[in-house]
Amino acid sequence: MTTKVTKMPALKDTNVVKIAVEMEDQVAQLVEFKQQQPLAATIQELCNGWGLSDPDQYALQFSEINNRNYITEKNRNEIKNGYVLRLTFSPSKTAHDILQKLNSSSNDEKTAAVQKLSSLSMDMTFALEFINKQGLALIINLIEKGKCKGELLAHTLLSFVELMDHGIVSWDILELPFINTVASYVNNQSSPQDSKVVQASLSILESIVLNSTGKYGQVEKEIGFQNLIMHLQTQNPVIQQNGIALINALFQKADHAKRKSIASALCSKQVRNIITSNLIQSRSGQVGTEMAHQLYVLQTLIFGLLEQRMNTKMDSQDQDAHDKIKELRKIAFDLDITNAADSTVRRQMGVFAKDYKKLGFKYDINPALDFTETPPGMLALDCMVYFARNHTESYTKVVLENSCRADEHECPFGRTSVELVKLLCEVLRIGESPSEQGQTYYPMFFTHDHPFEEFFCICIVLLNKTWKEMRATTEDFLKVFSVVKEQITRALAAQPLNLEKFKQLLQALTYAEITQLWQRERTSREEWESHARPIVELKEQITPEIMDLIQKQRLGFLVDGTCFTKYSQRGQRIKDKFWYVRLSPNHKVFHYGDCDEKSVPSLEELPNKLAVVDVKALVTGKECPHMKDARGRKTTHQLAFSLTLDSVEVTSLDFVAPDEKAFDYWTDGINALLGNKMVSKETEHDLETLLSMDIKLRLLDAEGIDIPQDPPPIPDDPPNYDFCYDFK
Repeated sequence: MTTKVTKMPALKDTNVVKIAVEMEDQVAQLVEFKQQQPLAATIQELCNGWGLSDPDQYALQFSEINNRNYITEKNRNEIKNGYVLRLTFSPSKTAHDILQKLNSSSNDEKTAAVQKLSSLSMDMTFALEFINKQGLALIINLIEKGKCKGELLAHTLLSFVELMDHGIVSWDILELPFINTVASYVNNQSSPQDSKVVQASLSILESIVLNSTGKYGQVEKEIGFQNLIMHLQTQNPVIQQNGIALINALFQKADHAKRKSIASALCSKQVRNIITSNLIQSRSGQVGTEMAHQLYVLQTLIFGLLEQRMNTKMDSQDQDAHDKIKELRKIAFDLDITNAADSTVRRQMGVFAKDYKKLGFKYDINPALDFTETPPGMLALDCMVYFARNHTESYTKVVLENSCRADEHECPFGRTSVELVKLLCEVLRIGESPSEQGQTYYPMFFTHDHPFEEFFCICIVLLNKTWKEMRATTEDFLKVFSVVKEQITRALAAQPLNLEKFKQLLQALTYAEITQLWQRERTSREEWESHARPIVELKEQITPEIMDLIQKQRLGFLVDGTCFTKYSQRGQRIKDKFWYVRLSPNHKVFHYGDCDEKSVPSLEELPNKLAVVDVKALVTGKECPHMKDARGRKTTHQLAFSLTLDSVEVTSLDFVAPDEKAFDYWTDGINALLGNKMVSKETEHDLETLLSMDIKLRLLDAEGIDIPQDPPPIPDDPPNYDFCYDFK
């Protein structure tokens, strides 16, 4: 009897991948790349295959269009089956060759060298070698001398930007001659400049202002503000973007007095028109992510100037403030008094106190006490006076209308103005620093030289209109403000282009309309809130099904993928650098790689892969490796999450989500893949919504029936079962 021996297939070695290696003027080699073998040994074998001597002079490089990085012991685990690599000269030799050409006398050789340098400098491995060989010092020297022109200058500046972006060298090393030379490329409006020169120069100056200590004054002195405004009018979106970023940097680092000066210039009609027509209403019709961020930062900085007044209490010795309060009374009640004697009589009769009461001040004997609460502090008085001076007719109408109403239906102008300014400061987040991820700006605020004050004027008229529509009394104060806040936030969400369109939106959002909207939203989340035991038990039964549904949606979101902004290892946002991550349809592998802002690459276009089984854990917030050194970026660390890996070479994959929703969806999806519970706010919200819908559908047949809090008692067993029917 013969026994058949079945040979088991050999286990696949995960540490060996099959790749192709190319080299210029050579036939490609198909090899097995062993992850456990030192790179030097792999390169030695490849050199032997092509008959090359000095293997120390060579290195492996990725060959993708958007990834030409050198392969090191740290990133070698990114190499997967089917990859095509290149054997090329090592970073050390390449840096040495480029430096030799830069020191040559031929401009053509220098131009070719800096072209190569500008592309290689994006790789940290090469950048370290080049800087260690004093290459950065040579680049700085070339720029300082000012002898580079045209394409040579453009690539030299771009190379400098890429080398400095790695954070290897401090920006404090730059001296005045360098700053002056770079500033001259921005200021030179007489002769046409290469667009790459201007955009690189603007980027360099922005980085000097933000990242150096004590260099702000030099940049601010050298740069002409009007020249920056001129660059906003160019048709090149990158120059526009870098121009507004430099303005924001100068604004951010300036003292309070200088900030007011910059804001005054930016709010001039000429500059506002340039921002509106060239940046907001651009020819492309769309505002890019980075430009939206810069406009948000600019808006936040301009409104930030109001913080000081917002947090200043009224000083009883402040004569100017007392005069403003008197002016409010005078404009409202003395416009029809032409005889000075009459005014004197009114004063003698103590009518001023009555007038202050009609104006709606809480403390009619001493209205100054109304402005002791911060916020809104003195900002409330500023807005009220602005309204009285610039919209006198509307002001007197509001005041006189209320003074004629019965006391219980009076809308007190003074008290409501103070609360309204407080509300507007809260809605616009005045006093908060710009966040790294913020993109919410309102075009209408760039159409007026006093945007906040005009915003107040529109909203105080709205408040009085809503008060009348609600037939409110002083007891309804909080209720009226909840409606007004809803009206304002809904109108702002529509992104009106100017204040007139904002008014039109508010006109449509009447109290009746808001009530209907609230009613519709309320009816969409009703019965499930019931605490009756049958409903609670029904919820418990269907919750697992709904959680499965939410999990499928989250995994579907990961399969579709998301574009993330790139951040450095120190938690700093890298401008205009994006990467795309998506999950494979079988939920086993993450595919990721660099991308453009608006592109949606397919799985095949994403060169890097990470198996889900290699993910050790998910960490969020300040626990993330790239957020541990980040300072003062509240919003950024709240949106940060990292995948910690079992790999020795790459310990984590670090993300910063574009918004809270994407953060919740990604963390939910990853937790689902790791077998953990989904705990985000979005999961809670979705679970509540779907539970509500499901329960309402199931209870349609029970409509109109009162569901008891407790189930009815189960009756006792009958004495016999003789009543049962025998089917036999």
